[in-house]
Amino acid sequence: MIRVEEEAKSLHPQDTDDILPAAWKSGSLKYDELKPLAEGGTAKLYVTYDKNLGRKVAYKTLHSDLRDSDIETKRFLREARVTANIQHPGTLPVYELGRDREGQLFFTMKKVDGQDLRQILHDLRQEVPEVVEKFPLPRLIDILIQVCQTLAFAHEMGVIHRDLKPANIIVGKFGEVYVLDWGLAKIKGTQSLVHGKISEEPIPQDLKLTPTGRHYGTPMYMSPEIATGDPNLDERSDIFALGVILFEMLTLQSFVDGEDIIEIKEKILNKPYPLPREVAPNREIPRDLQALCMKALQRKKSKRYPNILQLLDDLQKFRHGEEVSVYWYSGWEKLTRWNHRNAYLILSFTSALVGAGVYALFTK
Repeated sequence: MIRVEEEAKSLHPQDTDDILPAAWKSGSLKYDELKPLAEGGTAKLYVTYDKNLGRKVAYKTLHSDLRDSDIETKRFLREARVTANIQHPGTLPVYELGRDREGQLFFTMKKVDGQDLRQILHDLRQEVPEVVEKFPLPRLIDILIQVCQTLAFAHEMGVIHRDLKPANIIVGKFGEVYVLDWGLAKIKGTQSLVHGKISEEPIPQDLKLTPTGRHYGTPMYMSPEIATGDPNLDERSDIFALGVILFEMLTLQSFVDGEDIIEIKEKILNKPYPLPREVAPNREIPRDLQALCMKALQRKKSKRYPNILQLLDDLQKFRHGEEVSVYWYSGWEKLTRWNHRNAYLILSFTSALVGAGVYALFTK
């Protein structure tokens, strides 16, 4: 989905103190005019005003040509209910699920002021000065850490996202990070909803989100097991997608690309994966961070991080200047890292020695 950043509205007394009429409106009747906010392959997102609570909300509904689709209806309901049940600071609160006056499904949720990670990475590639200043690599890693924390909570609840990508990660204007679009989530113990029967997701036939050629998931972020239609998906599929996102953060380039889905699938399943330091030699990517990235990107899921908590632990260790579990540090690297972590201590000790020497010199 394309998302539009909008200025937050200041709160005024009339927003909070108006009397609620005795003949108050409920359901879709309490919402003001729907203003287009974003559009995706299966649904539209609007911003509207909840007249009872006096606040702006995001309002989501299916495309009109899909409203009679049993499979898309089930998917839409699953997205609303999954999002509502993952009550975590990294997910959007869902306010209401219902039907409008025409009987069409909708749900409302928190309206976030911010921008998605896809746009941030695009602006970094274009070297937009304010974005480069605001989002250096350490800040990008912090964003990924927050995404991992949200995913760890979801995985604990038995929910696999399956459609992680920068466009589904929103960075709020006050630093908050949200993981959106749980419409393709798989719940442990259930199977996928495709073509009105129980089966796994199909491989998309094209790369465009169009009403006549819809697909589910984004090819460039697919794990190998999604690409092959493996019915035994688990949390490690999300870990692969996080590895792709980290690769893009490190290199500001795509992990894989191609003219069509066949070429992309071939690269994901059979071609050697590129190393971040080789793709972007001028970005001085830390070797241990590259190792962490490539651990998440192992083609065989048995060789990836076994769970997201271990990936999260390594990301946090990296940010704190500690050694990550998937990289062997040489003696020189250990010394360099020790010196970097203890630079203030070394400087203080050196200053004390110099001060003692000067004092001794002038007191003789």
